[in-house]
Amino acid sequence: MVDRVGGARRKTRNTLKKNKRARGKLSLTKFFQKFQEGQEVILKAEPAYQRGMYYPRFHGKSGIIKGTQGKCYQVEIRDGNMRKNLIVHPVHLKEA
Repeated sequence: MVDRVGGARRKTRNTLKKNKRARGKLSLTKFFQKFQEGQEVILKAEPAYQRGMYYPRFHGKSGIIKGTQGKCYQVEIRDGNMRKNLIVHPVHLKEA
């Protein structure tokens, strides 16, 4: 069999790119933001911090907080007709 080329960030040059003004240190307020269970959030990746990042296919989707898991949140999204649970760090989430 042929070895797979690329990983989770394959073909994401423009999707996971900040604009010039947003580059630099991470915002600590985004890093430590809190969400309540049942709150609606938008998946917006922070490319400088790879831990707790979701698969890039779900970039821009909205979901609902179902609970916590460590420092991350369990977010339920709809992918077509299926409901999927993602484990996402708060730095990659934005209030809807």
